[in-house]
Amino acid sequence: MTTRPDAVAHNHRADTWTLVFDGWDPAEEGRREALCTLGNGHFATRGAAPESSADDVHYPGTYAAGCYNRLRDEVAGQTVENESLVNLPNWLELRFAIGEGDWFDLSAVRLLAYRQVLDLRRGVLSRVVRFVDAVGRHTSVRQRRFIHMGQPHLAGLHTTLTAEDWDGRLRVVSGIDAAVTNSGVPRYRQMSGRHLEVLGTREPDGQTVLLNARTSQSELRIAEAARTRVLRQGRPADVPRRLVQQPARVAHELDIDVTAGAPVAVEKVVALFTSRDVAISEPGLAAVELLRDTAGFDDLLENHELAWHRLWNRFAIDLGRGRGPARTETLRTLRLSAFHLLQTVSPHNVDLDAGIPARGLHGEAYRGHVFWDELFAFPVLTLRLPELARALLHYRIRRLDAARRAARAAGQVGAMYPWQSGSDGREESQRIHLNPRSGRWLPDTSHLQRHVGLAVAYNIWQYYQATGDLAFLVEHGAEALLEIARFWAGMACHDPSRDRYVIHGVMGPDEYSTRYPGAAEPGLDDNAYTNVMAVWVLLRAQDVLDALPATRRTELIESLGLAPAELLRWRDVSRRMYVPIHSDGVISQFEGYRDLLELDWDTYRRRYGDIRRLDRILEAEGRTVDDYQVSKQADVLMLFYLLSADELRELLGRLGYRLPPEAIPRTIEYYLARTAHGSTLSALVHAWVLARAHREQALDHFELALRSDTADIQGGTTAEGVHLGAMAGCVDLLQRCFAGLETRRDALWFNPHWPRRFGVLELTVHYRAQPLSVRVTGRGVQVSAEPGPGGPIRVGCGDEVRELYPGETVRFTAAGAAADGALTASPAGTGEAAGPRP
Repeated sequence: MTTRPDAVAHNHRADTWTLVFDGWDPAEEGRREALCTLGNGHFATRGAAPESSADDVHYPGTYAAGCYNRLRDEVAGQTVENESLVNLPNWLELRFAIGEGDWFDLSAVRLLAYRQVLDLRRGVLSRVVRFVDAVGRHTSVRQRRFIHMGQPHLAGLHTTLTAEDWDGRLRVVSGIDAAVTNSGVPRYRQMSGRHLEVLGTREPDGQTVLLNARTSQSELRIAEAARTRVLRQGRPADVPRRLVQQPARVAHELDIDVTAGAPVAVEKVVALFTSRDVAISEPGLAAVELLRDTAGFDDLLENHELAWHRLWNRFAIDLGRGRGPARTETLRTLRLSAFHLLQTVSPHNVDLDAGIPARGLHGEAYRGHVFWDELFAFPVLTLRLPELARALLHYRIRRLDAARRAARAAGQVGAMYPWQSGSDGREESQRIHLNPRSGRWLPDTSHLQRHVGLAVAYNIWQYYQATGDLAFLVEHGAEALLEIARFWAGMACHDPSRDRYVIHGVMGPDEYSTRYPGAAEPGLDDNAYTNVMAVWVLLRAQDVLDALPATRRTELIESLGLAPAELLRWRDVSRRMYVPIHSDGVISQFEGYRDLLELDWDTYRRRYGDIRRLDRILEAEGRTVDDYQVSKQADVLMLFYLLSADELRELLGRLGYRLPPEAIPRTIEYYLARTAHGSTLSALVHAWVLARAHREQALDHFELALRSDTADIQGGTTAEGVHLGAMAGCVDLLQRCFAGLETRRDALWFNPHWPRRFGVLELTVHYRAQPLSVRVTGRGVQVSAEPGPGGPIRVGCGDEVRELYPGETVRFTAAGAAADGALTASPAGTGEAAGPRP
């Protein structure tokens, strides 16, 4: 039963720390479940109602970092194999019924009140329900839950039931359900989704049930133990209970006598372990032993809140002195973005071998795979939890040999990282995909997005720049970056007609453009982003060799077989790479892009309204997006996102190309008019590249990116998992674009351009082990170092660099600051539109 349309409440105490949903609307439940997911980096559980099971409205899901399994299917005459992040047994199950009546069902009662509140500061999800049943009895339910941020294997659910105007008996079932499948994404449901085999259930003691399961192919062991207690007036109460065992489920059913107005509490504490966990003998034994020694819900909650308090000290974001609902909503959503990032990867991931799934641990879209989206998360993590960033880079380092094998299989040298990565680093991209608009299965060529390796190299280098962690570079990072550079040097072929190097048969970040019109084989030539960033990596490879101690440099050169002739070729490629630039100065997305047809955008907008997925629309019409100058998301413009205008100009100059100041805005405008924004990352990148010269346009894109999931701007995709890259990228946009923060030349630099309408931007970062507080107003910035031991760090703005000691503060005003603090073009005009280099 729908009470009233589900919405994020904007008038709830103007609170920037709480996400509030009033009313229950079945059509919006999936989005709410994803946004209300709770997690701690080790595992996460969607914000589904505890009494629910998977159906067309609800989708309880629990996912543990790195827990994948493979299944095979016959689809469209082909055998396909997909590896998925596994939906683990549902520990959340808690159902109740009055007497011998039916189990409580939201759709079968008259709701008097329904509110769900996500407390971002404390990491707690609360729910209040009041209802009247078919015979007129009024009952209220209050629930709180957490996934413990301090103890990575624990979760808790506290339920208070009050019979408001009746006496009688409540039946309560508290259990663990392993009869779950991966079926949270409608377009995947034609494929196999049953990953779990139940090994056994038992009752370790009178309050606890245990379920052991195993994944069918990867043979990961999963154990969940649930302890259920009943409390009256805060004191334990003995009630009759019986053990319920079914083939894929175990539970305790409790009989509880209730009287009108007297609340009774049911406390459920759960331990979850897998065979991937460290320092355990066996998952089931570990779960039971942990629960046996674990405190009650309230004590656990106190420690959980303390862990979140410590995290928020590192990830503090505030908009001081801002006014109105825009400031409140912006700050709330920014904190929500940081919150979901920390629920997906947290300090607990330091001990895990897991990457950053593009859709978090919040749902099953993209099958839980790791893409290049980590590129947008690392800057946020590196400047706050560098040890976590280091651990996440190790996810890629450990899969270097798999990347080498992939390169050899493709006839190349070096390391070729996969577009989609899962458990072991092989390519997990699907080879066919379903167009839900036409119902047809189509070839999928996304594995040709080799540029993901460029992102891996970029993340390694930027981590080193921000932390000065030479040990990581020496022991791990250098080898991976050199092997990525070797791959791209090998991909570059000399074109005698141009006397330049070219790269054939790839796809760029755009994703729409996969092949030339009428071509039998997929792949494009000389994607500008790929070619330029390949040169960037080759130059960083030389920087890496220069940074290494002589002994380690010699060891790497010998072990990798880097002969002088190969290094000379790298240098030659870095000076003579071809970049397609049109006569008007616009950088072409790839060779021949400007020869494609122009799309009648106005007609398609009138006909379809939402045209973000033009690829599906055109295919359903019997056409192909490959025929048109149409981009799903930023491609060429990613160069302006990753590189400053000066750095890009220097790179192109090294190649013999000019990049006059007017070419940058011209290129930006050209692609703005031809981009469908079919990815949540697109608005983010466009906000960045517009920030210097087109403030209002930039803020429109920023707010669109910020609302990607809260408003579900892609029409239903949030229910399948949040868009973690866009979330993290919005936080990063504050620090690196609007605050102008960058790390280079052993200093922390600022070039602030902050809109005054949002008040004062305040955030915390950690640079070279020094906690810092940053305040940005318009073109001014103040940086304060926390008191304590240690030497100075270097902080700069414009041409000025100062030493900042612990306990001191420095202030800068950026050159050319406008009196009102508005965003203004740099002295080079729109030549600085790209913003600072990360």
